[in-house]
This record gives sequence, C-alpha cells and structure tokens, in this order.
Amino acid sequence: MSFEAARAQLERCGLADRILEFDAGSTATVALAAQKIGCSPEHIAKSVALLIPEGPIVIVTAGDAKIDNKKFKAQFHTKAKMVAPDVVESLVGHAPGAVSPFGVKPEVVVWLDGSLRRFETVYPACGTASTGVRLSIEELERAAAPAGWVDVTKLA
Repeated sequence: MSFEAARAQLERCGLADRILEFDAGSTATVALAAQKIGCSPEHIAKSVALLIPEGPIVIVTAGDAKIDNKKFKAQFHTKAKMVAPDVVESLVGHAPGAVSPFGVKPEVVVWLDGSLRRFETVYPACGTASTGVRLSIEELERAAAPAGWVDVTKLA
C-alpha cells in the first residue's frame, strides 16, 4: 500500500512518470539504490524516520549525509531518535528500507535537509525496497510538500 500512496502523491504533482521500478534486487540502502539506479551514492535522497515529542518526522538528506546530533537538537530542541524498525511502517506508512517522503501518514511532517541543495537531480525512495523516483530539487520540494528546509546533517 505504501507504493500506491507514494505514486498517488506523485501523480497529483504530475511526476508519476519519473518512478523507477526494478524487477530484481533491493534499493533499501544508499549503496544498493545507487548501484541499481546507476548514480553516485550522494545523489540518493534518503528518508530518515525520526521521533520528536510532537510525533514522527521524515528528514530527506543526501546519501552521503548523516544526522548531526548538535544541529538536530538546535533545530528540534530534542535529541535525534530513530524510529524503531518494528514500528516504522505503523508510524510513518512505509516499511524500513522503503521510507519515502511521498505518501506518508498525514501526521508525519516531512523536512528537506540542505545537504540536497548541491544537486540538480536526486533519487528518493518511492514506497518499496525496489522503487525510486528521479526528481530535480524543485520537483522534490513540490512533490514532498515539506514543512521546510533544515540544516541538520554533516557530510560523512
């Protein structure tokens, strides 16, 4: 169901034709996704599911970026806490390895991290471990309908 929700959100933005589906193999990690798509790992727009006191959030970062705890705490006034794998799907709407900024549950707030701004094109997940989508940064911003941009990462 998460792929259908992600696809529906992309369809509403006129971007469903950008979805990439793979018959075999997984795109569940940055390395696997980059290999499958044929791009460098930093161009993978990974969606990180975190919990803050207000509820679950998804922060979309560049594939070579990691959450910087100090920056995260300054932005969200709490320590970064990953959503446990066994509850990601029930809280966010996507299974681990398939978290996407599209088609999340209504209470999930999506943020885009500034680490993405280096690129013209990025590849976020599309709700399954064998799908992705090719988008410009402007298209990602339009389709993900984020609460805004944040700077909460450091490059690996």
